[in-house]
Amino acid sequence: MPPESNPALLVGFETSDDAGIFRISDHQALVQTVDFFPPIVDDPYAFGQIAAANALSDIYAMGGKPLTALNIVGFPDGTMPPEILKKILLGGAEKIKEAGAVVVGGHSIKDKELKYGVAVTGIIDTDKIIRNIGAKPGDILFLTKPLGTGIITTAIKRNLASPEDIATVTKSMTALNNVASELMVQFGAHAATDITGYGLLGHAYEMAHGSEVSLKIQFDRLPLFPNVMKFATAGSVPGGTSANREYLIDKVEYSRKCTEPELNLLHDPQTSGGLLIALEAGKRDDFLKAAAKSGLPVHEIGEVIAKSTKPLLIK
Repeated sequence: MPPESNPALLVGFETSDDAGIFRISDHQALVQTVDFFPPIVDDPYAFGQIAAANALSDIYAMGGKPLTALNIVGFPDGTMPPEILKKILLGGAEKIKEAGAVVVGGHSIKDKELKYGVAVTGIIDTDKIIRNIGAKPGDILFLTKPLGTGIITTAIKRNLASPEDIATVTKSMTALNNVASELMVQFGAHAATDITGYGLLGHAYEMAHGSEVSLKIQFDRLPLFPNVMKFATAGSVPGGTSANREYLIDKVEYSRKCTEPELNLLHDPQTSGGLLIALEAGKRDDFLKAAAKSGLPVHEIGEVIAKSTKPLLIK
């Protein structure tokens, strides 16, 4: 696509940021994003919640507040009862309402495969925009949700996951990133992004590359869903993992000898994952206290260092 030159476009797609930002006044801008995909869980209501939370996450990753949402639907004609679509839309609508936004309409088409998602518009103060670039050496890296949604949802499709596994991953994927967003804005995070389809390392690479730094990540500090390594060892790996690994093959340095399942976890495509936040080290303790007070699980997973031989270092 050709680059945009409109001066009101404050954030476009040049750095693979989570949402576009368009200035509407001296101090305010719109934040816009869109996302949709096929079901990853069997429960249609939960699928609607997950898809909506996933789209809303892009707004939160920029530090914005959602305002409106438009449903996007592809629905099989005559092969699936309309009640399923009703439950999907209800799940999405209730999650959007929880975010303080409103559904203003949408569009549907007949499709061989069921798909659902949301286009979201939000608002943001122009002096509080947090991008996926801007991380500085010395920053601490925080992650706000466990890793392994792709591995576990693949296990669900293969009938390997227990009801407890399904409930745990569904609860995480339906959880909004609103509290994490508010706290990172409050404490002036230098950079942030949400962890979705490119996996932890894919999105971390975008941050490192755009910020002209390297990120040092401690594998043993990563938060993981229960049983995720068991499923990864059993070969429950989504198709997108190999593409993620191939893209980053020359961008990661491993000082830790990772097993094949561990490598797949690092590159596991996430759905509605947490926020990766780069925060000034001096604000670490106050940030963690505020997170604990808000009931937000936050995990310190590494640090930002000066640009090294590789953008990403795994220890």
